[in-house]
Amino acid sequence: MSKMRGSRCAGPIRAGRRAAALFCAGVAILVASCGGSTAIPRALLREARPVGAGPRFQPPVRGRTVGRCERTLGPRYAVHVEVFAANRVVIVPAGIGTRRPRRLQDGQVIQARCYGALVTLAPTGVVLIRDGVSLRLGKLFRAWGEPLSPLRLASFRASPGAHVSVFVNGRRWRGGPRAVRLRRHAEIVIEVGPHVPPHDSFAFPPGE
Repeated sequence: MSKMRGSRCAGPIRAGRRAAALFCAGVAILVASCGGSTAIPRALLREARPVGAGPRFQPPVRGRTVGRCERTLGPRYAVHVEVFAANRVVIVPAGIGTRRPRRLQDGQVIQARCYGALVTLAPTGVVLIRDGVSLRLGKLFRAWGEPLSPLRLASFRASPGAHVSVFVNGRRWRGGPRAVRLRRHAEIVIEVGPHVPPHDSFAFPPGE
């Protein structure tokens, strides 16, 4: 059986169907990799979370590009970022780090005016970073246009006495969330609210 571990979603999703379908694709691939069985492993079902409904869970791109904005994408390496708030998935949108005009097809950016040092081309949480560039998680949220701090995650605030939690490859990050380095093939989980068991890895597409 493949070690593929996709983003978590479960149950009926009332908003963001296209983005949610991309998030659910990991589960479908997992089933296929097990020989076509329709039985999804119980451990994966326990980790499943639905995509949150409404704009707070699907915030658009509002920030500016980070670094030089170049006409071609160029060589990149990939990082996977999952965001959870109030026990729901928060969509990391397509188009972070790109400039308008953008052309989308099936929810994915296929053309943009230019591409910054980090970009998202699909709402799957995969972040593509220009080779030779070293960036931290705070830059992703800056390009997204959403706040990130020990007490704030996008439009969500930690409850009294709690903090925003970050996990890198399944291990809790003890520093400030903005300081997490975006390393090649890192699996980064950011959450506020009820604890969501973090994935420790992600199956990146070939070439990323």
